[in-house]
Amino acid sequence: MLFFRLAGLSVLLLTVIVAAPGEESGSYTEPPISEDDRQHWSFHQFHGVDVPVTRFTQWRRNAIDSFTGAVLEQNALEPQPAASRQTLIRRLSFDVVGLPPTPAEITSFVSDKSEESYNGLVERLLTSKSYGERWAQHWLDLARFAETDGFEHDKLRPDAWKYRDWVIDALNADMPYDEFLRRQIAGDELYPDDKSARIATQFCISGPDMPDINLQEERRHTLLNEITSTVGEVVLGLQIGCARCHDHKYDPISQADFYRLRAIFEPAVHLQKNRSVTSLREKPPFTAASHMMLRGDFRRPGPAVKAGVLRVIHSPKHAFSPVKDSHTAGRRTALAAWLTSRNNPLTARVIVNRVWQHHFGTGIVDTPSEFGIMGSEPSHVRLLDWLSNWFVKNGWSLKQLHRLIVTSATYQQRSFLPDGAKETDSQRWRTSLNEDTDARLLSRYPRWRLEGEAVRDAMLFTAGVLNRKSGGPGVRPPLPKELLTTLLKNQWNVTKDRQEHDRRSIYVFARRNLRYPIFEVFDRPSANASCPNRGVSTTAPQSLHLLNSEFSAATAKRLAKSVATLPTDQQVQQVFHRVLGRQPSADEMRDALSFLTESNEGTDDSNDGLTHLCLSLFNCNEFIFVD
Repeated sequence: MLFFRLAGLSVLLLTVIVAAPGEESGSYTEPPISEDDRQHWSFHQFHGVDVPVTRFTQWRRNAIDSFTGAVLEQNALEPQPAASRQTLIRRLSFDVVGLPPTPAEITSFVSDKSEESYNGLVERLLTSKSYGERWAQHWLDLARFAETDGFEHDKLRPDAWKYRDWVIDALNADMPYDEFLRRQIAGDELYPDDKSARIATQFCISGPDMPDINLQEERRHTLLNEITSTVGEVVLGLQIGCARCHDHKYDPISQADFYRLRAIFEPAVHLQKNRSVTSLREKPPFTAASHMMLRGDFRRPGPAVKAGVLRVIHSPKHAFSPVKDSHTAGRRTALAAWLTSRNNPLTARVIVNRVWQHHFGTGIVDTPSEFGIMGSEPSHVRLLDWLSNWFVKNGWSLKQLHRLIVTSATYQQRSFLPDGAKETDSQRWRTSLNEDTDARLLSRYPRWRLEGEAVRDAMLFTAGVLNRKSGGPGVRPPLPKELLTTLLKNQWNVTKDRQEHDRRSIYVFARRNLRYPIFEVFDRPSANASCPNRGVSTTAPQSLHLLNSEFSAATAKRLAKSVATLPTDQQVQQVFHRVLGRQPSADEMRDALSFLTESNEGTDDSNDGLTHLCLSLFNCNEFIFVD
């Protein structure tokens, strides 16, 4: 079963699979796992990795720099000096909390050049509630989160927002990642009296669903396949969904492997027609047999299978051992334990790589949900293993991992050559551009573009109108009339309280069949499948939206109004400082003052020119890119 999008609607295609000539119904021979199969780098167990010694001792700040420095040495490259304090605070703020620093914060940080000042900034950002609101969106992309079912009717899931809030709260509390996973896989089994643990299991069923389909058995088959594939992609970084119809063509994952893993979830998925699945729950007795589906066809059950895990990373020290009781078959609890075992070589590697990806724009493995044979080789394989081992030893703490990464010299490198640089610095920069064209070897910090959510939040923040209220059902700001005509009745009832319209983007209602306009033009995924890394397109609608949308015009006007009582030169300084994080140059100040003088001549609105200046700054590359 496949679906595609047409005119804003998800359309279902049913593919009837027939047996190939000579194929016997119910016959299947599983290929064995060989030692060669286990030789792929991602299946190797962690081994002690010594921190290398490099000649960049004065540049080094922590162990990460030793690993990146060693790779630079091997490739006859040198690291860049640290970025300016002004650049660093903007980079760190957008990266960790998804919001720009205030002018006062920038001034204070630039004036205090001590190491303690930088470390203090890191701590302040990591302990802010905005940290969870920023990093939860990365996880929600993986979890294919939305507040509707998708497909033609795209019906509301009234309580889906509770999962979004659970993720935010868990990240802010620095819930250890192994526990974070356990609750999302088996929270209802592990903590039967904890409502939040049941909410956490929405991770498994956050994908699209068709509650009104006539063939509920087909719906169940599709949901189970989707749960199994998503857990494999997100947690293990393996495309195990490729094995639902046939043995994986490249990785040592059989069709039986897929259905054994799927059998773990079967007791917990119960359907009611015309009702969304809101969480996983088990009903005894647990006697139903699990079967492979020949050629992936739900109407053709094949050999019976027992619940189990992937053979290629299974071992006596890394066992899958369900414990059944009167309330649960214990399968998901056993899976959660297997996934988070220290003997599992993939779980820690995959999440460490994902965190690195969001700090540098690209992961050490640049195929973050494909650690199999068709995935990319790591750019810094020893660093990935060392970090993964360090992460587990430090209690699976994501905040500790963030702290280690952002305090490294590697992270603090500059991303551009400033004016007036010395010839030696210029030569080092040219070598970096020529020999490390995409910055994969980290001979400089790679610039990255803000996501649509961060662009919108930054615009509201700089205008001083961002509503910092946390949690609750998704809010629905006004939409352009032409978009409303593509929806069914009552699919986007604008939230009555206008103050709610200025909430952070993570709280904007997530409809599967209609992305909020600024999110869509800046490449927000559709939530129909797990998204490990967003595309970064450059299209005309992006510029047209930032320049001409009602939201951009209204926000620019609100920014202008917030500084309107200041003298004209201070107005210019304030909007530059708020939007771009710096003071205007002498030429920019001269041009801006001239523009304001000319714009305000002959008009009754003294803020009209200032509004257009604010709008032009929102449209600068410097605003939507992070150096």
